[in-house]
Amino acid sequence: MSGVVIVGAQWGDEGKGKVVDILTEHADMVVRYAGGPNAGHTLVVGNEKLVVRLVPSGILRAGKECVLAQGMVVDLGRLVSEMDELKTKGHAHVERLRVSDRAHAILPYHILVDGLREHKSGGAIGTTKRGVGPCYEDKARRVGITLGMLRDRESLEKRVSAAIEAWAPTIRDLGGEVPLAKDVVEAIEPFRARVLPLLTETSKLVDDALRAGKRVVFEGAQGTLLDVDHGTYPFVTSSSAAAGGACTGVGIGPTRIQRVIGLVKAYCTRVGGGPFPTELNDANGERLRKVGDEFGAVTGRPRRCGWLDLPALRYASRINGLSSIAITKLDVLTGFDELKVCVAYKTPSGETQDFPIDALDVSTPIYKTFPGWKEQLGAARLLDALPETAQAYVRMIEEAAGCGASIVSVGYRRDETIVRVDPFV
Repeated sequence: MSGVVIVGAQWGDEGKGKVVDILTEHADMVVRYAGGPNAGHTLVVGNEKLVVRLVPSGILRAGKECVLAQGMVVDLGRLVSEMDELKTKGHAHVERLRVSDRAHAILPYHILVDGLREHKSGGAIGTTKRGVGPCYEDKARRVGITLGMLRDRESLEKRVSAAIEAWAPTIRDLGGEVPLAKDVVEAIEPFRARVLPLLTETSKLVDDALRAGKRVVFEGAQGTLLDVDHGTYPFVTSSSAAAGGACTGVGIGPTRIQRVIGLVKAYCTRVGGGPFPTELNDANGERLRKVGDEFGAVTGRPRRCGWLDLPALRYASRINGLSSIAITKLDVLTGFDELKVCVAYKTPSGETQDFPIDALDVSTPIYKTFPGWKEQLGAARLLDALPETAQAYVRMIEEAAGCGASIVSVGYRRDETIVRVDPFV
């Protein structure tokens, strides 16, 4: 039995797609446990670039089982569209995808509400307007539509009608037009037949795989600092993005998890609103954005870029109980004469090395400067092959995380990676 959780240790966009793709070579099953089409994972294999939003990143490896678990929210149209795109690019095994019948459906009125809220003056927090938040709201107030409910169309329309009735005052207050339940059901009908054969009880499917000794990767979405419980609230996502979400989102016990790998970008980025203390609104920030191709995989929005934040990393390591880290985009820092890193914070109550998550707007980063490097890193396959200053930068990150780096990414391609430890051993 070997279950490994891959979790973002920052504000998301840490490069989970590439790392999951690499680990899937040695895995039997990949399970996405939270979020919805608001999380885009970019994969580059050879000269082919793919962006997956719902389907787990492991789908590029033929013969691997891929699962969407019950902690997710699923836009049926986007799922079918993504599957069709993968098939046209030669990944016909996408039809083997298994989807939890207890995951919730994102329906047109969720997307409507999300968009209306974001456009309302003073109400925007920077969501992707994909309907994810409102769908999770319905789940919490017990008027949500699980994918299993799609099996009975007559009952489905009644449930959709009740959900719309609950949303009607909000939609009217925001200046929108309340949709009819029959129109909503008719709109998803073309996708219903495609999705129904994929539905199953994924909790048992995954647990059976673990009991049979299979290697299972649990793929997170977003990052720890966007977790609904542990992130920079209220500028967070609506799901459990931290490692603990793998248990609740899949339906397995914590004893099924052997290791947790935290993904750490060599600098920091954030999309949408919310505090970002190390953000760079200067030429350095623009350079990171350009060289790192820091634009949202789902929305195309430019990401906010800044220096690495070690107090935030220590916080994420504690929240997730990290076993090791995977450092990504180290190559993007090539060419900087010097690199600044936030090592502590000055807060109203004094200096601290802890992450002042509820006082970020009144806290100031304290930086330490590290020497940079000029050499290109893409050919390195061993840590010792990196420039000494790059090796020192990696060791500094490891020390802050309290664990070693099992993977160091030195380029965007699959093979431009230093793999130091087999996470399943």
